[in-house]
Amino acid sequence: MRIVEKVIWGVIGAGNVCEVKSVPGMYKTPHSEVKTVMRRNAEKAADFARRHGIPNSTTDADVIFNDSDINIIYVGTPPDTHCEYTLRAAAAGKAVYVEKPMANNADECKKMIDACMRAEVPLFVAYYRRALPGFNRLGELIHSGKIGEVRFVEIEMWRAPRSYDLNTDGNWRVFPEISGGGHFHDLASHQLDYLDSLFGLVTQAKGIGVNQAGLYPADDLVAGTFVFENGVCGSGMWCFTADKSSEKETITILGSKGHLHFNTFGSPLEIHITTSEGSELIEIEHPDHIQQPLIQTVVNELRGIGTCPSTGITAARTTGVMEKITSRIELTVR
Repeated sequence: MRIVEKVIWGVIGAGNVCEVKSVPGMYKTPHSEVKTVMRRNAEKAADFARRHGIPNSTTDADVIFNDSDINIIYVGTPPDTHCEYTLRAAAAGKAVYVEKPMANNADECKKMIDACMRAEVPLFVAYYRRALPGFNRLGELIHSGKIGEVRFVEIEMWRAPRSYDLNTDGNWRVFPEISGGGHFHDLASHQLDYLDSLFGLVTQAKGIGVNQAGLYPADDLVAGTFVFENGVCGSGMWCFTADKSSEKETITILGSKGHLHFNTFGSPLEIHITTSEGSELIEIEHPDHIQQPLIQTVVNELRGIGTCPSTGITAARTTGVMEKITSRIELTVR
């Protein structure tokens, strides 16, 4: 990997995620700037660049790939193009920071990892909870033995359909050929990746994915079980066609001395701890630009003064787990 003094970004796919979550964190981080943004709509690309003080915009990704000043490319497009753009970035000798989920399937993830390894460029993935102060604090509580030895993890995510689920025009997240799955792949990937950061890789995973309501092509209910390499067991139930009154989003971790539960999404992060000594609530607000702490680790690694905790290798594990959980295995009925 080539060490750089300043990290200069090219952004491919300057959409909604880029407005607050990611791109401002790139130009607000010291020793980091955004030179060019690319979007297929020239007017929207120019407007994004103007509002964010970015000097260049384009509709042609080759402008970014061929710019010798740019040393890292942020791929902010839907997952079906992550592999293509990552391979092109690697061929151009540029580091890659790709949105999550990493790709549509494990095979694409492997191609991305292999290409970046051959080109000797780092591959990072935007699983930003690995660097958020609140989630780091949560990890410290668990690893300090606050709730004892961890026994199991339970994920519950029950959500009512959103308005865009009822009118799927432009809602690429519910088309598996574009997103790799549905809301499960978009949202559960954050949860599963964070648990990977806590407990290590998953060695066994299985489950079912079904479409019950028929609102869109993707699975709308997923149930899964999994086991981590350290022996911690886990389960999850994700339903995206519940009633509004039933909405719930929580992860519970049971230990030998108590348990805690927390929310993956929204701010503040609320950590509810219960042990024989009593109950405690810890609330931690997230930063305005939620990807900035992870972006800081990317910048540090490219400058040779640190490492980023979210790589192609760690992210590919999450894609593999989701693939195993949602795989449809036909049973012989006798």
